[in-house]
Amino acid sequence: MELEKSGGRAAGGAAGGGEGCLVTAIRLPVRIVVLVLVVPVRMLWDALVVSGRWLDEALLRPVGRGLLWLARAVFVWPLVGLWRYLLAPLGQLALWLGKVLIVAPAAWLYRWVLTPVGRGVVWLVRGIGTVLAAVGAGVYAVLAWLVRYLVVVPAAWLYRWVLTPAGHAIAWCARGVAWAVAMVVRGVGTALYWITRVLFVLPALAVWRWLLVPAGRAVMWLLRGVGTVLTVIGREIGDALGHAWRVAAHISLVVGRFLATLFRWIFVEPVRWVYRSVLTPVGHAVRDAVLRPAARAARSVGRATRQALASARESVRQARADFRRMLFGEPRKPQLTDRGEPPARRARTLGGRTTALTKD
Repeated sequence: MELEKSGGRAAGGAAGGGEGCLVTAIRLPVRIVVLVLVVPVRMLWDALVVSGRWLDEALLRPVGRGLLWLARAVFVWPLVGLWRYLLAPLGQLALWLGKVLIVAPAAWLYRWVLTPVGRGVVWLVRGIGTVLAAVGAGVYAVLAWLVRYLVVVPAAWLYRWVLTPAGHAIAWCARGVAWAVAMVVRGVGTALYWITRVLFVLPALAVWRWLLVPAGRAVMWLLRGVGTVLTVIGREIGDALGHAWRVAAHISLVVGRFLATLFRWIFVEPVRWVYRSVLTPVGHAVRDAVLRPAARAARSVGRATRQALASARESVRQARADFRRMLFGEPRKPQLTDRGEPPARRARTLGGRTTALTKD
């Protein structure tokens, strides 16, 4: 059916101009080869998936829970107890001791010793700085006057009347030499430009235009054709892989069901038949012939034993009472004392002369 569908798609594509004979010729061999290669892989994948699920549910999860509980019992709970009942109290005690022994004395020393001393030092430094500033201002004024009239004024006269005319003359000579060098360099550059253009640029341009460009176009056309073929082959291989993976899934499902049915008929059904046809009647016979009579006998023995123990306890109790009576005599009966209360009125009976109706 898939081949028919693929053939129908190929014919429809050829008619519509989307696919050609090359696609149709490539598709069938590729799908056959890919299917043959993918079916074992898919069956192995399904077997690994089923084994992994069973292993996860039957072994890894219980072992992981056990290891997690063991890790908590061995590492987490002792560390929590150590932190809660030892390290945290010790830390609070150390914090309190540090506050009492270090922070409070340091604050007192800073407030009552270092702060006054620092203020005194600042006041002293300010006074010394004021004096030094006044002295420095006078020295600066004297030095500025000396530098102005001994250095600046002679240097300005030398720059204006000596260095400036000499610099102008040197600059005019340098401009003339630069113009002459520029003219020589320009002529040499023009000659080199035309020599390079005639000997190298024009031949290279001709080679590029009439040789390399047509060759590059031919290579590009060839590469486009090869790329188209490779694209078609890659697309068909991808479609074939998807198709083969789905077909392999159905094949793997069929094989799995076959193996499950085979296992059921080889192992499960014989075991069920043995249990139902052999073990169950034997168990019922053993239960009716041995277990139930043994249970009834055990109950009878237990009843007789309980009765014998009760009789023995009663005999022991009676013997103890007789022995006490023989040693100490009969126990005294409690005597009723008159509390001065009026006697209770007797209730009317059927033999009385008066009733509730004839009382008055």
